[in-house]
Amino acid sequence: MKAIGVDLGGSHVMAAAIEDGVIKARSEQDILDRDFELVVKSVAKVIGDVLCDFKKASGIGIGSPGNVDLETGEIRYSPNFGWRNAPLGERLRAEFSLPVFVANDARCATLGEYTYGSGRGTRNFVLLTLGTGIGGGIVAEGRLLLGNAAGAGEIGHHQIRATDGFYCACGKIGCFEAQASGTGLIRHALAVAGSFPRSDLVSSKREKLGSKAIRKAAEAGDPHGVAAWNCYTADLARGLANVIAFVNPQTIALGGGVSSAGQFMLDAVQPQVEELTTMVPRGQTRIAIAELGNDAGAIGAAEMADRGGIVKVTSA
Repeated sequence: MKAIGVDLGGSHVMAAAIEDGVIKARSEQDILDRDFELVVKSVAKVIGDVLCDFKKASGIGIGSPGNVDLETGEIRYSPNFGWRNAPLGERLRAEFSLPVFVANDARCATLGEYTYGSGRGTRNFVLLTLGTGIGGGIVAEGRLLLGNAAGAGEIGHHQIRATDGFYCACGKIGCFEAQASGTGLIRHALAVAGSFPRSDLVSSKREKLGSKAIRKAAEAGDPHGVAAWNCYTADLARGLANVIAFVNPQTIALGGGVSSAGQFMLDAVQPQVEELTTMVPRGQTRIAIAELGNDAGAIGAAEMADRGGIVKVTSA
């Protein structure tokens, strides 16, 4: 089937015409102002672009940051945009003569990766996107978990170091996101920097230090990079072991920028996860790198639209 999928981010929006999980056309635009009306115009523009080449779409699916009313498509709250009660679904239905469905962007990415990526063939699956924060979602027995107020899947905000961790943007200490996101890797590098006064990683301005540079330094055997990477992967493994205890998935897929480390990451994390796994048999959860990359959100949003809403999504 054919549908339009939209991945709406804080600084960028992408719409894609998608058929059976394959992107046929796409349009992208930077978001320079987070004012609701201006964002709506940007979203409508990229949707209109792809509809010109894809006129028989079954509907439009939109993945947006924040907590979403799945019935109306209203964004109840989005810290990324600073919105409250923003009627995104209503405004876009007025623009297009197609059904419009809105859900959280991370849940849409989970649906896309589960249906067409590393989750294929499983019934219990978790996606984690390791970027500036940690997003993701959970599939249990073939059904995407949404929760009482569509807030299920915020795995990044369980605490793994409540007494000695980094402060999280949510206000708590030692959240999984604070410790094991791309931002967390940078914070680990800064935390151990005092032991490496001649390190090239901190020889330039600290605000330019990125997670990719740290990972590459670790791969090259740089002592500072290795120390930061070891602290980071220990916290990542701790959080993954907790996920296994919570939902016991067949597969946990790691996406987002830090996951570009690929096998280097898996080799570091998998043995630690096995050691920390206690209440279920070890070796039952496969940890993998997500396959769809940055397209997962749009592909999942289109799948949601094609199936008539995310609340109706379940495996065949």
